[in-house]
Amino acid sequence: MDRHTERTVARVKTWAPSAERVERSDIRAFQNWLHDVRGVQLAETRGAPRTYAELHRWSVENIDDFWESVWEYYDVIGERGAGPVRNGASISETSWFPGARLNYAENLLRFAAMDPDREAVVGLHESRDREAVTWRELEERTASLAAHFRSLGVRPGDVVCAVLPNIPETIIALLATASVGAIWSVVNTDFGVRGVSDRFAQIAPKVLLTVDGYDFNGRYRDMTEGLPELVDALPSIEHHVMVDTRGVSSRESPAIRVPSIRLSAIMSVPAQPTYERVEFSHPLWVLYSSGTTGKPKGIVHGHGGVVLEVNKANGLQYDLSLGDRVYFAVSTTWVAWNMLVDSMMRGATIITYDGAPAFGTQARHLEICAEERVTFLGVGAAVLTGIERSGISPRDHYDFSSLDSILSTGSPLPESTWLWIHDEMKRDVHLGSDSGGTDIASGIVGSNPLDPTFVGELQGAYLGVAADTVDSEGRPVVGEVGELVITEALPSMPVSFWNDPDRSRYRSAYFEDFPGMWRQGDWATRRAEGSFVIHGRSDSTINRGGIRMGSADICEVVDSVPGVRVSMVIGAELSGGDYYMPLFVVPDDGVVVDDDLRNAIVAEIRSKVSPRYVPDEIIAAPSVPRTRTGKLMEVPVKQIYQGADPDAVSLTVTDEPDTLLWYVDRAAAFAREREAD
Repeated sequence: MDRHTERTVARVKTWAPSAERVERSDIRAFQNWLHDVRGVQLAETRGAPRTYAELHRWSVENIDDFWESVWEYYDVIGERGAGPVRNGASISETSWFPGARLNYAENLLRFAAMDPDREAVVGLHESRDREAVTWRELEERTASLAAHFRSLGVRPGDVVCAVLPNIPETIIALLATASVGAIWSVVNTDFGVRGVSDRFAQIAPKVLLTVDGYDFNGRYRDMTEGLPELVDALPSIEHHVMVDTRGVSSRESPAIRVPSIRLSAIMSVPAQPTYERVEFSHPLWVLYSSGTTGKPKGIVHGHGGVVLEVNKANGLQYDLSLGDRVYFAVSTTWVAWNMLVDSMMRGATIITYDGAPAFGTQARHLEICAEERVTFLGVGAAVLTGIERSGISPRDHYDFSSLDSILSTGSPLPESTWLWIHDEMKRDVHLGSDSGGTDIASGIVGSNPLDPTFVGELQGAYLGVAADTVDSEGRPVVGEVGELVITEALPSMPVSFWNDPDRSRYRSAYFEDFPGMWRQGDWATRRAEGSFVIHGRSDSTINRGGIRMGSADICEVVDSVPGVRVSMVIGAELSGGDYYMPLFVVPDDGVVVDDDLRNAIVAEIRSKVSPRYVPDEIIAAPSVPRTRTGKLMEVPVKQIYQGADPDAVSLTVTDEPDTLLWYVDRAAAFAREREAD
């Protein structure tokens, strides 16, 4: 190993916090506050007082006291009410803080009064100039847009949707929506009309925001031409707001069936900040499931749960505070974009970027970190691995002296990339690999400021998260691969699925496999030391660069292509951080899977889903494997491609053993080719 690491019983330690860093951390202040204000006595572990392990144990053994402490310690703005911390007879039926009222935007924008002239948001682009928005300006612009929403009749519970890139105006739109008590939902501009309507049509938005255009990879992309088709695909839309970044006049925009106004005109009208305090579980935003069994399900998170969770995560897990500068390499579709905005809850300045990840250099995201003196970087593991493989040595080109922490997420971080970051970026950086996601809008296992880090390991479960790994019978396992589960409720678990009045879909999604436990859908190993290793998804979700998409979402489009009888797609997580996404196509009789058909399939995926989900390979197949009950066998095929023993897949579960054997042989050939390379 290189000089920056040390081996400890087959583990490779890469970082440990200094005593000074520990003592100035927010988690240490929280421990002191618990002792001084609430009288919490934390026992010693192996002679070391006030360890993270002891604090975590207390947090999950005293769930109510812990979350009450988070509310009080972070001085949440709102009305606590006289109700208990939680009600409910089971983890799937828990409700939180009955009687409490608060507002996400009001809590986040408190820094407009505390430090009004500090940069709140910095917007970076490929060709446009850097733009900086102060806390005062952010509050003012949010107030203007919120007042406009109210003038349109937008009220608490109404839905505001947006097709916008990662720019400051998108954050303003979210905060304005939350200020009114309306419900927010956003997807990135790379989604086609079909992908947008599959998500937005089900939640019936009243207002739609879109952008005039943006630069990506050196080319300007005009987003106005497809606007009429998009608006027509969303019949509930009553009003449209054009985020005009280029000064496009109204006569240059196509006519649409609803009134439209430019955001710049709205911003020119000052308004007084007003925040609608809503019930704790009142919907804040709608995110989306991957859509493995049909159209993506709308996952609804509440104001209160998000406010508590992001204060805890950004304060106690990531150690962010006023003055930190945070950059996430994200698009608005990914929940990590919400996490970027959430970091402002602790007063951090955030940097947005809507350009190509390799514009000008393969290490564009790292270039931004250096230029903006970023202290905390959030990034997909695949992005870091891509920069590593490019051969660039970032430390030779960029100054990372301000960078304190890196949060790698989206997929497991390969060992080589883990070591490369310490060797080629910065030796003394807290590199955390965290896992959580859309379902709870935060992390489950990952970083903390007190413990050392080891290659391939996530430091531990987040505070208040009773995480465990279990076998197929739901029995806890240590030191072996199991399903990642949560055994106690969290405030940021979804308050509901959209259009799921009896909560049957919600219970089925998370609690059906292991009664009394939340199933996350990850393969993981819990080590005896308390850390975790994530091995990838245990379901058929396509996880392309950390942004999830359901296989059914893709195959529905592919199956509509003339000449395609049926299709199946998998996303296999391979060693070394590689990801392989083959699409298997069964053609109609007399049809050949040739270049013409492949090009037609790719074109449909690009236009109706997203270019992100164009497969690595399109393979002609004799059939698709199904169980005797007709269920597509995507997961077993994925597991075989990932190296699982084919003999573990029983041929008795399928009515076409020869078909399944064809996929086994195909996976074996793929493995041989990969090994030869």
